[in-house]
Amino acid sequence: MLVERLGNNKVRIFISYEDLEERGIDRDEIWQNGRKVQELFWDMMERAYLEVGFEVMGPIAVEAFTMPTEGVVVIVTQVPAIPEEAERSKDEAEDEQIITVDPYTSFTFVFDDFENVLAAAKVIHSSFTLTASLYSYKDRYFLYFAEEDIQQEEADSLWAILHEYGSLSNTTIEMLEEYGKRIIQDNAIQTLNQYF
Repeated sequence: MLVERLGNNKVRIFISYEDLEERGIDRDEIWQNGRKVQELFWDMMERAYLEVGFEVMGPIAVEAFTMPTEGVVVIVTQVPAIPEEAERSKDEAEDEQIITVDPYTSFTFVFDDFENVLAAAKVIHSSFTLTASLYSYKDRYFLYFAEEDIQQEEADSLWAILHEYGSLSNTTIEMLEEYGKRIIQDNAIQTLNQYF
C-alpha cells in the first residue's frame, strides 16, 4: 500500500493486487461494500493519517480505478459540508461517503536513472499527449503528471507503461518544488523526445 498526499484535502492510495489477496479480497469484490472492503478502507484511512497526516473529518468523496496488472488507485477527497449537512451531527457526516469511478487528477513516477526516463518518454510520446514536468531529487528522476480528463482505458495503458520503467512515488509535487530541481516544466515528454 502506497500513500501520497495530493493537497490539503486530498490523498491518493495505491493498493496492489497482492495486498488485496493477502486480505482475502477478490478483484471483483473491491467494488462491493462488504465487511472486508470496509475494513480495508478504514485501514487505508489510518495509514493515510499515520503517514501523511490526512484525517477524515466530515463528508468525503472516494474515487477508485483499477489498472489491469498493477492494482487499484483510490483517491479520497475531503469535501466541504453543504448547509444541510452542517446541521447534521458529526457522526452522521463522517459516515457519508460518495463512491465514484473517475480518472485521476495528478500523480508522480520515480525513475532510478535518466535512461529509464527517456525510454518511458519515448513510448508515452507515441500514444499520449500529456502535461508532465521532470524533476531530479535525491539522485533520482521524477515525472509529475498534472492530468486533465483521461479515459479509463488510456489511464490503464499509461500506468502499465510507466510501471515498466519506474514506480509510483509518494513524493508530493510540493516536496519536489521545494527540495528538488525542476529540469523541464510541463512539456517534459515532448522536450525529451525532441532533444534525445
